[in-house]
Amino acid sequence: MKYIPQIEPWLGKEEQNAVLSVLKSGWITEARKTHEFEQMIANFVGSTYACAVSNGTVSLFVALAALGVGKGDEVIVPDFTMVATPNAVLLAGAKPVFVDINKETLCLTIDAVEKKITPKTKAIIPVSLNGRSCDMNRLLQIAKEHNIFIIEDAAQAFGSYYDGKHLGTFGDIGSFSFSTPKIITTGQGGALVTNNKKLYEKMVRLKDFGRINRNSQDHDEIGYNFKFTDIQAAIGVEQMKKLPWRIERKKEMYRLYHRMLSDVKQIEFIPTYLTDVSPWFIDVMVPQPVTLQEFLHKKGIGTRLFYPAIHTTKPYKSQKRFPNSLWAAQRGIWLPSSSILSDTQIRFVCNQIKNFYGTD
Repeated sequence: MKYIPQIEPWLGKEEQNAVLSVLKSGWITEARKTHEFEQMIANFVGSTYACAVSNGTVSLFVALAALGVGKGDEVIVPDFTMVATPNAVLLAGAKPVFVDINKETLCLTIDAVEKKITPKTKAIIPVSLNGRSCDMNRLLQIAKEHNIFIIEDAAQAFGSYYDGKHLGTFGDIGSFSFSTPKIITTGQGGALVTNNKKLYEKMVRLKDFGRINRNSQDHDEIGYNFKFTDIQAAIGVEQMKKLPWRIERKKEMYRLYHRMLSDVKQIEFIPTYLTDVSPWFIDVMVPQPVTLQEFLHKKGIGTRLFYPAIHTTKPYKSQKRFPNSLWAAQRGIWLPSSSILSDTQIRFVCNQIKNFYGTD
């Protein structure tokens, strides 16, 4: 069987034709196509405004900057996340304060958040790992009590909901990523959503050199060049049209993996309620993920190990204890998860895993 990568983008002739149309127009930077893409995002998640930026890490920085988070401030983030989350906090000049995660969701533990709040706490960044979420209603209540901003890192949650509401739309600002592995992709790219007009206008200025009017050189404040392009937007518009099908396909894939592997005692699935959650990747916990990864690689199957616990990485090395974060990092593995995968390929992957554990 042909090599099965852990993830690959799915781009078709529709995207090719859309890009060609933009190239022929002679205008390739951020313009009408970008605004069309932004409106599609806002409509899909149910927000008033959407602001496209160059990537997901930048989106977190712009959100922090728009809320005035900077030097002397603290921002609470989970210890188990992609390193972009705390990096964006440092980029804004603030200090990331880490909390442990909940094993049931792989998202931050609310009780731990409450214990970490100080007079310096300016914001909390909950990360929706693989479309799952912490208790957003309780988190919002805590934030309101302490006058703290909520920035949702929903990079892995496009198409996922909590309590019937799209993730990324609970807090002051929500952040999404459209990098290559995501359910839809523009190569690189990110988006911010909000219902606050002033915050939206602030973010638009921040990503465009602080200009009041993009056709002038009148700079109202310090800003940067984090703009999108109409080439990316053309791809994004076509990807958005395919999103509903992909959401359902991801759920079908998860069900098939779960059905075929649920009797393998060495494999543990994180509780995933597909009514609300659209899994970005198929994630499982196993005793020795590196050994399984090496075995599957020899069989022509790609996988990815989970992120390391942030406190174990060189830039953030700490002796503080985050046992659940460490547990996830040491046991987690992402199985092949491309929307383009066939059921036959998924069955092949599952059968090889069963062979590895001697349960076939």
